[in-house]
Amino acid sequence: MNILENNWRGTGLSEDVLSGAPWPSADAATPEALLKQCPAAAETPLVKVDGYGAQLWVKDERGRMGLGSFKALGAAYVIAHAAANSGAEYISTALAGQTYATASAGNHGMSVAAGARIFGAKAVIYLSHTVPESFAARLEEKGAQVEWAGDDYEASMAAAMKGAEENGWTLLSDSSWPGYFELPHRLMEGYLAMAAEATRQMPEPPTHIFLQAGVGGLAGACAAWFRSAWGEEPKIIVVEPEWAPALTASIEAGKPVKTQGPVSNMGRLDCKEPSLIALKGLAREADSFVTISEEEASAILPELAEKGLESSESGAAGIAALKGMSLGADARVLCILSEGPA
Repeated sequence: MNILENNWRGTGLSEDVLSGAPWPSADAATPEALLKQCPAAAETPLVKVDGYGAQLWVKDERGRMGLGSFKALGAAYVIAHAAANSGAEYISTALAGQTYATASAGNHGMSVAAGARIFGAKAVIYLSHTVPESFAARLEEKGAQVEWAGDDYEASMAAAMKGAEENGWTLLSDSSWPGYFELPHRLMEGYLAMAAEATRQMPEPPTHIFLQAGVGGLAGACAAWFRSAWGEEPKIIVVEPEWAPALTASIEAGKPVKTQGPVSNMGRLDCKEPSLIALKGLAREADSFVTISEEEASAILPELAEKGLESSESGAAGIAALKGMSLGADARVLCILSEGPA
């Protein structure tokens, strides 16, 4: 485990290096209002977990809207927002004729597929060859068209961008880059519903919050909300794989950095380039950035399984980082169990 203290805390990176990226939203009311109209929407539990020294509360996202992860609040929210504002007479066919395309290393694709199916649109999901075929089967069960492209997430995203441009589809990524901000900004806004639930469920404000990150959407959205709700006191720690330290490297360099490395067992966090929106927010709001090893990510899983909290290396990365930091018994910690077993 390596820890980088954030020298940009409180100020953020220079606007000159962020290509016009907006700040992450802190408006939880908008996604919560839309979610109230969804029959499958319900709060996920906050669970007190013993055995890690600190007082630990875990926000358990494994059952979110039947899709198995927090990502249900992201792309599906964007698509629902478009349907609600379409003016269509029947919501179930509001987006008929439209196609959403994306690349996915896991749960984002499920969210796109589910959202498209509910509102009458089509979904085309590009997967790299490192993604298990079982996941492709799950996407196809949701009605998505699966396209295999490239040997890593970045290659599959390039293919999705090309496919969207050539076919007139809507590209719905969970990352952001120069000139592509509107949809990922709204997608991150959807995650605020989870963060708002956590603030209502916590018995008192935490002293430490661990947020795992791939491109940084979950971490960026949650950090924005938790600062608005709890102020400057909680220490916000962003957790990445040591083989994909896109945010950590960018904070260290003072500008967005594209990293390189082997394929990580933290597949959903194995993103080599940060979302600019997330980077902008986290540079100001996060106190430190932690990278964990493949072994540290795997070692936590049997312990959590014994507690009835089965997850994946990606889903439990925040708890793995907590274990390595050995905080005292006075610490009140919030972690997010972002998905079920891979």
